[in-house]
Amino acid sequence: MEILDKKRRVFVLGGGISKFAAERVDGNMRDWLNEAVLEALADSGTKIKDIEHSTTSYFSDHFDKQLKAGAIFHDNIGMCPKPNVRVEGGGGTGGLAIRNAYAYIKAGLCDSMIVFGGENMGRQVPSDVAQQFIALASDTDWEVQVAGFYIAYYAIMMVTHMDKYGTKEEQFATISVKNHRNAMYNPKAHYPMDISVEDVMKSKMITYPYKLLDNCLLSDGGACLVFATEDWAEKHSRAWGAKPTIELTGTGCGTDFMRLADRPFPFPGITHFRGKREGARQAYEMAGVKNPREDFDCFEVHDAYSGVELVTYEDLGFCKEGESGKLAEQGVFDLGGDLPTNTSGGLIGFGHPVGATGIAQGVEVLRQLRQEAHPKRQVELNSKRGGMDSHGGTGTFCAINIFERRD
Repeated sequence: MEILDKKRRVFVLGGGISKFAAERVDGNMRDWLNEAVLEALADSGTKIKDIEHSTTSYFSDHFDKQLKAGAIFHDNIGMCPKPNVRVEGGGGTGGLAIRNAYAYIKAGLCDSMIVFGGENMGRQVPSDVAQQFIALASDTDWEVQVAGFYIAYYAIMMVTHMDKYGTKEEQFATISVKNHRNAMYNPKAHYPMDISVEDVMKSKMITYPYKLLDNCLLSDGGACLVFATEDWAEKHSRAWGAKPTIELTGTGCGTDFMRLADRPFPFPGITHFRGKREGARQAYEMAGVKNPREDFDCFEVHDAYSGVELVTYEDLGFCKEGESGKLAEQGVFDLGGDLPTNTSGGLIGFGHPVGATGIAQGVEVLRQLRQEAHPKRQVELNSKRGGMDSHGGTGTFCAINIFERRD
């Protein structure tokens, strides 16, 4: 695969995140996006009038009861009459938005882009209605009538992983413990908690084997990143040269059949995420990643459910198939371990306002590579490379993005 223009490198100049919460009553989605955008502009040392293009990231028109909301948000932050595009990829929407910025800048369609997104999931509709909205991202002709909500599909996937590899419920409960704990040191997090594996195991059963504390929650919030070429940054960013230089060096996208029953059997079947493997293959090739567990210093993964994080470790090449549960128990993916993952708290601890989630993952990696995270969740000094994984559906759409610090 030929990279577009190798001379046009794409840099991340700054990022911002609003507070993630269960039900933000202080304003609406425009206000939360403004919080994130203003923080990103200050962080990047740029002015909105200088940025050439925007990408809006949000999942559903239903939650905010507004069609074409991307144009409204673009207007709201002061970008008219400049170009805007809205992207949507289910839970992977934010990751797709970052990939979109890379493609547009590499192609020469612009030299700078602001990427912002959010979701209004907690305050507009009751939880059961919200779950129905989210279920519309599965095949409404064939799947919704069978399983109803996404947790049923993910429960089936995890049961097959347990049957095939001997993975235990206590092992994926360690993911919930880790991510809630990391969120305690993230002031923007929705769900910080100091809990134990026993707490997770005793929490209410939702759909076997997933219990209440194995799940992420519906969140309100917004996030933003600013991208540009080196030449543009030198002219328009006051932070350029004053902060560590972070480059977006790899991006990949993979897909799989919408319906679980259509996926190739016996492998990967419904046990693994084929789309993640393909997206990772592309991104790793671009960024020169050979041994993911050694080559990355931090990684944000899409942990909509605790078991999803375990399976993702395997499909991103962090370990062999069936090894993730034991390695998680050993602390390999904790802070101080071989590859700290979801230092932000992940979807389980930080929150999951869908259109903001992937962008917030990118902001976390940016903070980590700059050594700007809270001291109690900061990865080792001299960290060079971080990555993020966003997916929609049951791994139907997967986006992988890789960031590197350039000294």
